[in-house]
Amino acid sequence: MSKRSSIALGTILKNFARVSRHPWIASRLVALEKEKMLFKWLNPKAHEGVARSIRQVSIRITDLCNLRCHTCGQWGDQGFMHCADLKSLKKAEVSPERYHLLLADLATHGHFPSVYLWGGEPTMYKGWLEIIEHATVLGMPTSIATNATGLAKAAERLVAAPMFLLQMSIDGPDPDTHNAARPSAGGGNNFQDILDALEAVNEEKRRTGKKLPLTASLTTISQANAHRLVDIYETFKDKVDLFVFYLSWWIDEKSADAHEVDFNNRFGFAPKLHRGWVGDWTIKDYATLDAQLKEVLRRSKSLNSPAVNIIPNITGVDNLREYYTDHSTTYGYDQCISIYQAVEIDSNGDMSPCRDYHDYVVGNVKKNTITEIWNNEAYRKFRSSLTTEGLMPACTRCCGLMGY
Repeated sequence: MSKRSSIALGTILKNFARVSRHPWIASRLVALEKEKMLFKWLNPKAHEGVARSIRQVSIRITDLCNLRCHTCGQWGDQGFMHCADLKSLKKAEVSPERYHLLLADLATHGHFPSVYLWGGEPTMYKGWLEIIEHATVLGMPTSIATNATGLAKAAERLVAAPMFLLQMSIDGPDPDTHNAARPSAGGGNNFQDILDALEAVNEEKRRTGKKLPLTASLTTISQANAHRLVDIYETFKDKVDLFVFYLSWWIDEKSADAHEVDFNNRFGFAPKLHRGWVGDWTIKDYATLDAQLKEVLRRSKSLNSPAVNIIPNITGVDNLREYYTDHSTTYGYDQCISIYQAVEIDSNGDMSPCRDYHDYVVGNVKKNTITEIWNNEAYRKFRSSLTTEGLMPACTRCCGLMGY
């Protein structure tokens, strides 16, 4: 049986009391995990590309970002956004009003997915807070992946909604390490933005007696911080509810070339966006990384300590070396099911089955609703190809496969 990504048991146990206050959120999370585990039996038409319920709406709500993080496939060292015109990107964005209509249409058709906002930097999109509040009213748990820009001012509304999960990118235990990994495009101290945001959100939760949003530290592991993971844990263990350490998504030139050939054979055109993930940030000192990962796991074992999630869940020197040197290894993640549960919407409204490599577009939400696109011919063709022909070369280091 194919391996599925899942929420770590420690995360569930340590945060159960917080989430159980909101049964409607808990029920959505249970439904998602159940469908992951029972995918084969619940999706008898998977080979035809037919999907059932929409479990997550993932919206890359804006391409704009105020940081230039080295490990980012969009604005990073090899990012595919470097030649983009900012004014054109902004002009092409979907309006907040359209998102409200799309979410209402989902509810009308019996879909109550989680709503996940990311970017770019999602807080640079005017109307992001209103979308979170609207989705919550409709019974859709909301989450965001952010660099914390402007979050301190939004703390009261995030707690009041309540937002389910607030994820902040933290790549160092101090300003020097973090800001070097995530440099600003125009100056500024992003590390201080994170501290300010956590202080404001945690204070508002204390003031109101509320337990949400859960706060998560997201760390993309790179050569800049692989030796500082324990320090990150110690610095933020009293400020966040859980930690996520990503081994980082990456692709090499050989697999990038192979992906273009395979993709073109299947769909009749050559992809381009995957090359944004070709990079030199991958780890070289596997023993140090392994020791750091095992130590943060050890420190998180206490019931009163925030849980640690490693994505993909791999430890051991040999396994880590293989992960960073052999792009073909999958560690049992050999079937993509996120394409049957989650929709990926780009800032201009293009909808794609794939989170990280979204060259394949199945429709646009400015013209059609999500429910109208969900099982159209193009969508079913993509799903059927990955189910019957197997993964493509770029798939083996993708959040949709190993991290969803």
